[in-house]
Amino acid sequence: MEELKTLCALNGVSGDEDLVREYLMEQARPWADSIRTDALGNLIVYKRGAVSAPNRLMLCAHMDEVGLIVTRVCDDGFLKFDFVGGVDRRVTLGKEVFLGRDRIPAVVGMKAVHMLSAEERKRIPKTESLYLDMGAPDRQSALALVEPGTYGAFAPRAETFGDGMFRAKAIDDRVGCWVMLQLLREELPMDVTFVFTAQEEVGTRGAFAASFSVTPEIALVLETTTAADLPSVEPFRQVCAPGKGPVISYMDGSTIYDRELYRTLCRLAEENHIPWQTKEYVAGGNDARTIQRTKSGVRVAALSAAVRYLHAPVSVGSTADFRNLLALTRLFVAELSKAPARE
Repeated sequence: MEELKTLCALNGVSGDEDLVREYLMEQARPWADSIRTDALGNLIVYKRGAVSAPNRLMLCAHMDEVGLIVTRVCDDGFLKFDFVGGVDRRVTLGKEVFLGRDRIPAVVGMKAVHMLSAEERKRIPKTESLYLDMGAPDRQSALALVEPGTYGAFAPRAETFGDGMFRAKAIDDRVGCWVMLQLLREELPMDVTFVFTAQEEVGTRGAFAASFSVTPEIALVLETTTAADLPSVEPFRQVCAPGKGPVISYMDGSTIYDRELYRTLCRLAEENHIPWQTKEYVAGGNDARTIQRTKSGVRVAALSAAVRYLHAPVSVGSTADFRNLLALTRLFVAELSKAPARE
């Protein structure tokens, strides 16, 4: 898990994925046959395998994470901001963030609970009532460190804990990036294009551009998905749970997945004694929605790790699920290499 810890600790809020891309590029370069970055910041890595199929299979995982962006520097040195991506405002209060490449520390603040009215205590605070406190005494001091447009990421915290569990920011979707890095370092049974996408959290924008460029026949999206196996959630809404294996999706809130590919993934998991689960509640979405609609259409499948507290400063997943996600992806690539390319 050391490399996954490293990946999760990197700051890469949507539109500011440079540090993540630089790390992935450095790690991929010795193993790749070609590497390029497109105008939206996607990292596209091509590697030849035993079977030649240059446009057939694309593996995809997004580099970006949710975070925030500074919108105004106030006279008193505080910063106003907005969220980038679907951040749960309830759990951000009092959390530490790091701003910009220099990692300037700040804290998300609002009025103390003692100063809130009874009615205010009942409501989730609106973004405009929040601010960033970086300890600056005035506007001039704050501007010497940050300016409007500066990105902020939640403070890194990546570690294993409990019974085989892993907690960190940005598990969504650095675990998918981690899986692809491991496969890049292996001998592949067929040609594969690995796409590390940008700006997934703000509307799957990077995948839209990358899929037009790569023009795959089949795409496998490696992701995380909402685990709601919590005491306060009704059983039929719990979706999936960490520790029960990779999630093989047949449908989510934005994509109906290819039925043949779905059955292939289920069969491979069963034959190889890999635990797996489905999403028992139709919700969410990922890069597959835009990839599927590229040009004349792309056959898509998705494998995800069940993760609690998505889009929060700290999320939780199972290390066994992450390893099984890698194992099932490896089997899927091998299975596709046996089938002839379509005319």
